[in-house]
Amino acid sequence: MSILKGVGVALVTPFNEDLSVDFDSLTKLVEYNIENGTNYLVVLGTTAEAATLSAEEKKQVVEHIIKVNNKCLPLVLGIGGNNTLEVKKQIEETDLSAFEAVLSVSPYYNKPNQEGLYQHYKTIASTGKNIIIYNVPSRTGQNIEAETTLRLAKEFPNLFLIKEAAPNILQYFDILRKKPEGFNLVSGDDEFTLPVTLAGGNGVISVIAQAYPKEFSTMVQLAFDGKVKEAYEIHNKLVDITRLIFAEGNPCGIKVILTEKGIIKNYLRLPLVAASEGLYEKIKAEMANI
Repeated sequence: MSILKGVGVALVTPFNEDLSVDFDSLTKLVEYNIENGTNYLVVLGTTAEAATLSAEEKKQVVEHIIKVNNKCLPLVLGIGGNNTLEVKKQIEETDLSAFEAVLSVSPYYNKPNQEGLYQHYKTIASTGKNIIIYNVPSRTGQNIEAETTLRLAKEFPNLFLIKEAAPNILQYFDILRKKPEGFNLVSGDDEFTLPVTLAGGNGVISVIAQAYPKEFSTMVQLAFDGKVKEAYEIHNKLVDITRLIFAEGNPCGIKVILTEKGIIKNYLRLPLVAASEGLYEKIKAEMANI
């Protein structure tokens, strides 16, 4: 699955003022990323506010992105949850013909132990589909430890990639050092993208990159090419805005940038709310600096 290398973008879901899905803006967003160097698109991830979309809306979003993308970029579909058997059922019953893999977040709220996490991914691996493990302890409340990831990687070849977003970068490095051949890691933390890629990672599944796809994809390619100084010049230029977009939660910050770029409108569905006026102005000022 080397096709999923470089910069993957976790797309937002644009909304209209009445909070219906804004398909015109979604078209603009997909086309903007196709035209500016993004390597693959992640559909219905956490950044998409997928938890607030109805089943019918999810179906419509998926169909729309497939149509607009028109096979230009590889696609990944988010299917995750904290009911293991239901996640397995969804993966089995979903038409995945347009997708390279499923991105499946670890079970949240339940806080299973490491054996529970192992059994969860073992169960969904039994579908035979290509699965990307997604570890994001800040959202799920439980960390998939490196030893558990490596155990899964060695036993189930279709668990071929992890989107790692643990707060401790040493965990990324432990996986990269010990992983079996054929298993890869991408950063799930935008700010860790460059050091993780330089250490042998496959790039990133990013939030900020959908607003700055050209810059981010250039940075990651420079890292692949071993051009460290040039890569860090781009990294350093984007650090402040990357931190700002997560200051009040995701995706309120990235929606500010995309609004200012004229790609979407600045609406979110409850329980998320739009960025505060103060944060909005800070992001606008940093955009001007960039």
